[in-house]
Amino acid sequence: MKTRREFFRSAAALGILGTAEIPSFATDNKIEAIPGDDRAYWVSVLEKIARPVLENLSRRELKKKMPMEQHPHGEREKCSHLEAFGRLLCGIAPWLALEIPVSGELQIQQEFIKLAQTALDSATDPESQDFMNFSDGSQPLVDTAFLAQAILRAPRAIWQPLEPRVKEQVITALELTRKIPTPEHNNWVMFAAMVEAALLEFGEPTLESRLEDCIRKMLGWYLGDGAYGDGEFFHFDYYNSFVIQPMLLDALSVLQKNDAQFAPVHEVVLKRAQRFAEVQERLIAPDGTFPSLGRSTTYRFGAFHLLAQIALRRELPDNCSPAQVRCALSTVIRKTMDTPGTFDANGWLQIGFCGHQPALGESYISTGSLYLCSAGLLPLGLPPTDEFWSTPAAKWTQQKIWSGENLPADHAIKDVREVEIPSLARTK
Repeated sequence: MKTRREFFRSAAALGILGTAEIPSFATDNKIEAIPGDDRAYWVSVLEKIARPVLENLSRRELKKKMPMEQHPHGEREKCSHLEAFGRLLCGIAPWLALEIPVSGELQIQQEFIKLAQTALDSATDPESQDFMNFSDGSQPLVDTAFLAQAILRAPRAIWQPLEPRVKEQVITALELTRKIPTPEHNNWVMFAAMVEAALLEFGEPTLESRLEDCIRKMLGWYLGDGAYGDGEFFHFDYYNSFVIQPMLLDALSVLQKNDAQFAPVHEVVLKRAQRFAEVQERLIAPDGTFPSLGRSTTYRFGAFHLLAQIALRRELPDNCSPAQVRCALSTVIRKTMDTPGTFDANGWLQIGFCGHQPALGESYISTGSLYLCSAGLLPLGLPPTDEFWSTPAAKWTQQKIWSGENLPADHAIKDVREVEIPSLARTK
């Protein structure tokens, strides 16, 4: 019996699955923001963020066209392009996967699906001018993990339609990250686990040392009330949302799909994530501002990756209605995206939290890093008829509190400290 890879190669050689054509890129598919229409505004933001990255990468011109704003001693040229692509796709993937009624939104979505598929080829084809770095240095592990997470979030839109040659390239790219030592001391353990989870989903062999063992480490750093340490110590920043909890949920979703023994672990992790999402909603002030706290605040509204993911999953806590989360996030997005200086003259993101603030960029921040903001757009993966979008506007928690409403007090969750992680059955 042929292996999966042998089938890919033989199918491509025989031409039985065809050859993907490079699409011609429309320039008139625009969604205009409509006053009072949150969804139209979100889609307009998605298009503004995504178009420069996807169009240029699909033409194999991303390295040629994307600017390289970075710390004076950053030296991020080898990794910034994969950062832009992996992080962007991670945030917009659920929208690409959505069945949308015939509309202007559908037209732009179909265009972006083609762009994303072609971009995957451009990024992973060794003959491409935009072939990306998946193994040189440590940073490629991070953004290959975001790319893997993106594919898992939209398999029917951006994985299944790929021709075998491109699937083979993507799998090879994921496996190349194994040249990077397995992380041990911080949130990076989730990047190794996320890559392995994608390989598991694609039917490839996985490594326990980089999948279950990395998840064990992360869960061992749980501190209570929905929060994990970033390694041994807790950090006052947004990494529980940027990376830790979204990747825990997505990796464990794959594991429990393959082995029901992981379902109890997933249930515990989900309960913690719901509590942390509840805390995140309470961080949004009445005017839509939120604290610029800790490192990587230049990811802007990507700080609410987890809240957006829990909304996408329709698993918000009882005291966080979909409408209030939509209104809170819409105001946050406007605060961070509509400020002058957020984009340069050619539409590329610039370093900053509220406008252009280069001093906020740590040594690992560059233009590509900034595209993690797209993770805040995950609820676009819910249909327009979903209550997240269709119910009337509602005040969020801090608006209610500061307008004098008599709300119940907030409380920590009761939880367990230790969770047993089983091992997958593997053929030796």
